[in-house]
Amino acid sequence: MSDTTRSDRSAWPAVLALAALLAALAATVTGGGTLGDPAGLYGWYAVDGALFALAVVLLRRAPAEVVPALVLAGSVAVAATGLLAPPRTSDDAYRYLWDGRVQAAGHSPYDHAPDSPALAGLRARAPELFPPGGACAGWDERRTAAGECSKVNRPSVHTIYPPVAEGWFAALYATGGRFGVRAAQVGGALLAVAVSGALLLVLRRPGAGPPWRAALWGWCPGVAVWAVNDAHVDTLGVLLMVAGLAVAAGGRPVAGGALLGLSVATKLVPALALPGALSGVFGRRPRARDALLPLAALAAFALSYLPYLWASGPAVLGYLPGYLREEGYHEGRMDRFGLLRLVLPDQLASLAGVVVILAAAGWVLFRGDPARPWSGALLVTGTALLVATPAYPWYGLLLVALVALDGRWEWLAVPAAAQVLYLTGGQGQQLAYGAALLVVVVAALARRRGLRPAAGR
Repeated sequence: MSDTTRSDRSAWPAVLALAALLAALAATVTGGGTLGDPAGLYGWYAVDGALFALAVVLLRRAPAEVVPALVLAGSVAVAATGLLAPPRTSDDAYRYLWDGRVQAAGHSPYDHAPDSPALAGLRARAPELFPPGGACAGWDERRTAAGECSKVNRPSVHTIYPPVAEGWFAALYATGGRFGVRAAQVGGALLAVAVSGALLLVLRRPGAGPPWRAALWGWCPGVAVWAVNDAHVDTLGVLLMVAGLAVAAGGRPVAGGALLGLSVATKLVPALALPGALSGVFGRRPRARDALLPLAALAAFALSYLPYLWASGPAVLGYLPGYLREEGYHEGRMDRFGLLRLVLPDQLASLAGVVVILAAAGWVLFRGDPARPWSGALLVTGTALLVATPAYPWYGLLLVALVALDGRWEWLAVPAAAQVLYLTGGQGQQLAYGAALLVVVVAALARRRGLRPAAGR
């Protein structure tokens, strides 16, 4: 038997498991339920998760020479499953297309809410976003204050998205606006596959880790759902973050910092990765060069805002303050920080959360490994999500990519907890995130005590 035949046969278990995962994802996306009727998703999500775990375990046993190609091909196939139906669990993509249309018409997206009288003519020319007449009874439809039907969420408030995201929305509309929400989904698929490619490139570096770990992103069911079917712009922030961390680790702090700054200007959550990019900087004698990365990140972030700041002034903050209140991060209504509220009164939970996140960031800044900035970024980002207990699982896309780089698979329990919260309408916050914390702690202790090696090391 030739070596090629032997290699092909030894890869077959992973290929078959991947095929089963693809079939399950296709069934999930095309008929598993919607946010309006999520009960049909529970079982499919469990099946998807189990097949994903099986496929990755079998991939580890495949011949090293076929793994990169198999990971990338699988990433393309997983992303393709997300294109099989319109968004089923989030309507954010409709807002993206609206913001893109507004910019194409020569307006700043920060100046007017979608239902503003100033944009009435634009709404009339967008029946895919503002359906005329009809029952307006779909899970992704609602009435505006004036009685119009809208697929654009929160039509009475200004956009919340930072400027790099707005640039992406403008590009989506300019290149594929006539295809409606499909344009956003195709864009999400391209970004998801690009992240897989970037991860494979990083993992090719000596000592970075085995290439199969890129499948922790590329084959993840959450990528098919959150990044592609629901088309969340967080994926663009993930791509910029992965590139920024890799470039910074390669000894180019200015370019790395600029990419990280643009990542934060896509979705603010990637700011949690910045301490990782500065891993160990306070654990040695300071150098002038140490300031290059944070200054470059700040400059890129600020410069991205300038065109919109010129057009809209302070309105570029958009709906961010209102969103934080709505999501329960405001002192007057504390619905987040669920784990801390188990042991602290509400008025102290947010302060304690900040202290915990700063402690994690401080540990990384003093003790982190500069050759593996994603390790510190994973610790800070994962800690922050455990502390804040958000109900939106796509925030965890950042975490999934960092897990792929670092190999500590247990952190995948955190976005899984957010997914449970999202489908149950926020019920069981402390139970879901408590279980995620338990998984993280038990796995970390087992690894420290040598009961099993770190994934891929």
